[in-house]
Amino acid sequence: MTTTADPEASLRDAQKAIQSGNFAAAAAIADAILAEHPEHKDALYMAAVSARYEGRHEDAAQHLSALKSVSPDFGRAYQEEGHLKRKLGDIAGAISAFERATRYNPSLVASWTALAELYGQSDNSTAAVNARAQADRVRALPRELLAVTNHIHEGRIFRAEEIARAFLQRNPTHVEGMRLLADIGSRLGVQEDADFLLESAVGLDPDNIQLRLDYIQVLRKRQKFSEALEQAKALMARDPDNPVFQSHFAIESMQAGDYETALDQFEKVLQKLPDDAATLVSRGHALKTYGRTEDAIASYRAARDVAPGQGDAWYGLANLKTYKFDDEELARLQAQFSAPDIDHMSRIHIAFALGKAQEDRGNHDAAFAAYAQGNALKHQTVRYTTEQMHEEFDAQKAICTEDLFDAQSGKGCDAPDPIFILGLPRAGSTLIEQILASHPVVDGTLELPNILSLAHRLRGRKQLTDRERYPRILHELGADDLQALGEEYVETTRIHRQGAAFFTDKMPNNFRHIGLIHLILPNAKIIDARRHPMDCCWSGFKQLFAEGQEFTYSLEDIGNYYRGYVDLMAHWERVLPEGRILRVQHEDVLDDLGGQVRRILDYCGLPFDQACVDFHKTDRAVRTASSEQVRKPINKSGVEQWRPYEAHLEPLKTALGPALTHYRD
Repeated sequence: MTTTADPEASLRDAQKAIQSGNFAAAAAIADAILAEHPEHKDALYMAAVSARYEGRHEDAAQHLSALKSVSPDFGRAYQEEGHLKRKLGDIAGAISAFERATRYNPSLVASWTALAELYGQSDNSTAAVNARAQADRVRALPRELLAVTNHIHEGRIFRAEEIARAFLQRNPTHVEGMRLLADIGSRLGVQEDADFLLESAVGLDPDNIQLRLDYIQVLRKRQKFSEALEQAKALMARDPDNPVFQSHFAIESMQAGDYETALDQFEKVLQKLPDDAATLVSRGHALKTYGRTEDAIASYRAARDVAPGQGDAWYGLANLKTYKFDDEELARLQAQFSAPDIDHMSRIHIAFALGKAQEDRGNHDAAFAAYAQGNALKHQTVRYTTEQMHEEFDAQKAICTEDLFDAQSGKGCDAPDPIFILGLPRAGSTLIEQILASHPVVDGTLELPNILSLAHRLRGRKQLTDRERYPRILHELGADDLQALGEEYVETTRIHRQGAAFFTDKMPNNFRHIGLIHLILPNAKIIDARRHPMDCCWSGFKQLFAEGQEFTYSLEDIGNYYRGYVDLMAHWERVLPEGRILRVQHEDVLDDLGGQVRRILDYCGLPFDQACVDFHKTDRAVRTASSEQVRKPINKSGVEQWRPYEAHLEPLKTALGPALTHYRD
């Protein structure tokens, strides 16, 4: 027998033992691995399988509980839980487990087959037919694509890409292969490749509904909202009364800024499916963004009441910031967080909502515990590392030098339209955007991904083997290249504008690409929104972001990120012309709103307008976590919110290092 010095070889031995029916031997191997590596995912899985076959049901359940804690989205863990519950006669529990297994990994034939049988026994014939059809569809996949699907959903994304590319070289027009490679590209952030693959696949198979649904998702991620809306309209044209198509049409209408159409479509869905929690939550998001706060609250509450474990409904309420949970809601939140059968993402949402509920009561230790649990759970799902961040920032500093900017000066697109507001999330950028968007010649837009997308494209396909290709390529780009990139940015962001002379782009992470921005848009304005490190980092730590910002889910990570940000901004200020970047300190805006408004407008070359001081009266959709705050007059309630938690924040202070006291330098 192989020793645990080589766990992977030992696991192969365990797999052979299971296949031959020698479950005791498999269990012994798995237990030996777990003695040295107690959180080894595959060893926990094999230990659970072996225990079930040996009739050690309690041991199997304990192994599965540990496995789901280590890997909360591991589909085979829930499949094995389904087998165990079915063996124990818990049919409802088995169905729930198999459903979750197929949600996390739709290639699990055994789970689909079991669901077809169990639905049939429960007189749910429609669900049984659908599950059987899914099982047949998966069985019909080429062997390579079945492997790709498994690798994707079990976290082996690069192995999945390798197999998918090899398959498509032999089968270049296989639409399912194209769809899976697009899925891989989207997960890796290569949205341009995913966009191209899905556009091509839809052309080959225009009646394939799943292709169009995937295509809509990628177009939305690229914020190509008009194109996403066209795809949603195409689905609606096929079947205008289909609630799935209506829901997608509503969401894409909302993303395109047509809230009336979005809300009308959500209502049509709810007329057919009045208790559909996902639609109620989506409607709540639309109402919140549209400024109809009371209606948003009602929609979130309705979702929560029909599906108490619907975590994003609870967090929708918490994320209004102005909503306060009553005692009965607090009790329900605590019960749901402890419930054994809610999914991982709902548990994360509920933990953050629970933190907000406790914070509003002044129960700061309990609030910190809830926020810490939510962050720890979310941290399990992200790939961010501080080491990779430092490598990226160091590359920008080493390569984007004064020599680069001197050599490339006088190039790029001369458009003066963009006003970049960047920095860290929760640093006051939404307030600055609201101030500027209140000016009659400025359009407030979104956190636009266009600069990040350009940077990703410049990295090319060697982003893993040659991480410094970008920004090094900035030295190689000619005048025509730089001008074309700047013009592309201006054109692709035009959909978000209403026709004003200037527009804001408040993607915080653009601070990492100021060198690129300066070269392709030398006349664009760049505003660094900065906030006291403890307030900024604590506010980020207790915020569950819709996507991105993966550095916020650990006090150490967020402290190191803030420190890296301050250091990189100091570099940009050294190597770019004096006055190129305007730093706006959030606390200064709170202390002297009028003075800072004039300072911002002067920097942007805009005449003073009182509407900018009265920003809270401006009626516009705001999509960030600060949407409710910027609809109220300025106040200092957010200052030093970290103080009551200071006893827990030593890791943050340590990570911040010199940035804790020198963030204004």
